[in-house]
Amino acid sequence: MPSTTTATSPAPVGRRERKKAATRQAIADAALRLFLERGYDEVGIREIADAADVSTTTLFKHFPVKEALVFDEDADQEARLLAAVRERPEGRSIPAALREHALTTRLAAADGDAGFAAFTELVAGTPALRDYAQNMWLRHTAVLARAIAEESGLAAGDPVCAALAHFALEAPRAAYACDDPREAIIRAFDLLEHGWSALTQAKA
Repeated sequence: MPSTTTATSPAPVGRRERKKAATRQAIADAALRLFLERGYDEVGIREIADAADVSTTTLFKHFPVKEALVFDEDADQEARLLAAVRERPEGRSIPAALREHALTTRLAAADGDAGFAAFTELVAGTPALRDYAQNMWLRHTAVLARAIAEESGLAAGDPVCAALAHFALEAPRAAYACDDPREAIIRAFDLLEHGWSALTQAKA
């Protein structure tokens, strides 16, 4: 389709960037398909590269370790999480912003993806992936805690910020096992909202 970009339109993603993104997605899709079919430990890097029609060198440019192939949206998830806090509407509390993020992003992904259960089973049943996932969530917790501190005017190392970040990330994961995950998330964040309000008001 011919480009309709004008001088005042936002600059489109360049061809090179689109090609890199498509290659990365193809590698991640091929890896997950093979992992789900045969098991994570039974699939080699060369097989994944061949399935995606790339070299192993290209694969490692996009994914430095094998475990990262399963968590290809790690950076995007972190960016959306931080945006939920930093770009929240005026007057919306941080717990409320994180609740909205949990309902519209994390819960929606679980509900809308037919392979979500298979993915979680793959991670839960593979020690290397469990460890990687735990380290990933620890990183997300740390950066979220810093963003909460910045947005609330609290000290960077304030344990209140770390606690909110931790429970905000854990609440949706715990809710998946409930009969009504949406209601469970809402109730969990109601508790976080009340606790956060009490603590921040006391510090004011």
